[in-house]
Amino acid sequence: MIMDSMEKGIAAINEQGILPLFYHDDAELCKDIVRVLYECGIRVIEFTNRGENALANFRQLLSLKEDGLPDLKIAVGTIRTAEQADDFIAAGADMLISPVFDADIADRAYLHKKLWIPGCMTPTEIHVAQKAGCNLVKLFPGNVLGPGFVSGVRELFPGLNMMPTGGVEVEEKNIRGWFDAGVCAVGLGSKLISKDLLAKRDFDKLRSLTKEAIELVKRVRNN
Repeated sequence: MIMDSMEKGIAAINEQGILPLFYHDDAELCKDIVRVLYECGIRVIEFTNRGENALANFRQLLSLKEDGLPDLKIAVGTIRTAEQADDFIAAGADMLISPVFDADIADRAYLHKKLWIPGCMTPTEIHVAQKAGCNLVKLFPGNVLGPGFVSGVRELFPGLNMMPTGGVEVEEKNIRGWFDAGVCAVGLGSKLISKDLLAKRDFDKLRSLTKEAIELVKRVRNN
């Protein structure tokens, strides 16, 4: 049962190909962002735990989901402690994502049957994560590692899904480089949902960029 839940979460991310991630202190703006992403076809998002209103705003997003977005899955990112994991699991998080590997978080996720995606930067960290039962790892920071890192290590970890986050660009050369190297999806943060976009509440730009990113992934996968 636990593996079924994890595999479904991984499959949802793999199918989507991109994982939009963001945080903002304004709960209403957060809900507006999620609505636009959903309209574009996004069904898995990452809301990052990067501000004092993170838990309260996450609960607002769950209310939005329950009020009309039933097939939306909401992951909570930047989980660095078991206590943070406990708080967001209790609130209703579908998945947990971390910038690091932490055995206590792994235990919490397993206990509560939640997919946990740890952040890794070295072959040793990836090895530890895979031994702990993780079938999807976040390569972070992606702009430091680059597609060449994936090409260099992927044969060492057969069956393991990898997703870079940090510095992934919404442009074909960059997206193609990652998928050609062997990733299953890419995390898109400030390159998709920038501070300027949030400040201006430029939902038209967000809608355009999201659709472009989705189409880019389809195109590179089909080629």
